[in-house]
Amino acid sequence: MLIMNKYFRGTASMVYMMTNNEVMNQIIAFYRDMNGMLTFVGAYPTYGKGTGTKEVSTATANDGVDPLTAQGALTLSRDGRFLLAVNAGSHSISSFIITDSGTPILVDVKPSGGAQPNSVDVFGNLVYVSNVGNPENNFTSNITGFLIDNIGRLTPFPRSTHSLSTFNAQPAQVLFTPDGSKILVTELTSNHLSIFHVNKNGMVTGPIVNDSYGQGPLGAYFLSSGILLVTEADSNALSSYSMSKDGILHVISGSVPNGYKTACWVVPTKDERFAYVTNTLSGTISTYRIDPNGALSVVRHITSTPPSTSPGLPMDVGVSKDGRHFYTLNGNQGTVSVFTIQDDGSLVRLQVAAWTNIPYLGSQGLTIL
Repeated sequence: MLIMNKYFRGTASMVYMMTNNEVMNQIIAFYRDMNGMLTFVGAYPTYGKGTGTKEVSTATANDGVDPLTAQGALTLSRDGRFLLAVNAGSHSISSFIITDSGTPILVDVKPSGGAQPNSVDVFGNLVYVSNVGNPENNFTSNITGFLIDNIGRLTPFPRSTHSLSTFNAQPAQVLFTPDGSKILVTELTSNHLSIFHVNKNGMVTGPIVNDSYGQGPLGAYFLSSGILLVTEADSNALSSYSMSKDGILHVISGSVPNGYKTACWVVPTKDERFAYVTNTLSGTISTYRIDPNGALSVVRHITSTPPSTSPGLPMDVGVSKDGRHFYTLNGNQGTVSVFTIQDDGSLVRLQVAAWTNIPYLGSQGLTIL
């Protein structure tokens, strides 16, 4: 039956999140209706272990919120056919095939090529994962590549493991450029943005090491123009860059602060006129205006959960494929906040979706179909 996925039409509208449970990691699937509202569908084991509330990084607070310290722990392929998840507790990655109804079906589980994988991305048949490392190996960090076939099976790519700018750089995201020619790795503790060139055979060379403008680079997003947005968890800000063909980054707007704490995740609107940044410890979402040249300015803010309720601490983010709705995972609650996106980029809160078996602490990873 799996081979029939070549006829995948991507008709379902779904939101997926990950529990990161230390006994059995699970994918939680929500159906997304035409108004953006979420309804729980099911829980699907990855057959790997998460970390629970245990932090993978020594550089972050040991509070159970954002234990993977990463953007991209749960990732859909660009065509929506495959879902990839990291299992940081068992040092593996899982691949799922997505049915026309939106159900994820487990296909494969493979060792990640390092310790404590925390971010994964896919471009065509190439998959790369970032491994943070652990105290036993002095946090030896790397990226490692895989091939994914047309039914979602993973094959480790020989000689694809590459060190980062320093042996203990502690990556926070691995991300392909829009054309797949390069890979960016944000390095939380070294304050570097490392660029790898992707060769025609899928092997990478590098890295080209760029200094982050601000401290604690974490989440990143490439606009269709190639402009790069990077959050800075320690500087509480967002920066934008252009990139030359040789992998050198050039600052457009450096460390634009929003007045709140721990700017960690970022995603633009569909038209790329605005970007949303979650300020996790402040419980807020900041809206930035993106000028055509990539210059940034702060427009407004909103709390992730209603002011009259227990504050949600927003982490992972996503925008629906029709551009009408914004979603964020509240890391201290295991809930998903749902917003309507207005024409001026402002957010109107619709729902805080929950499933009673989602752990309050430790959940991480969100992606939208």
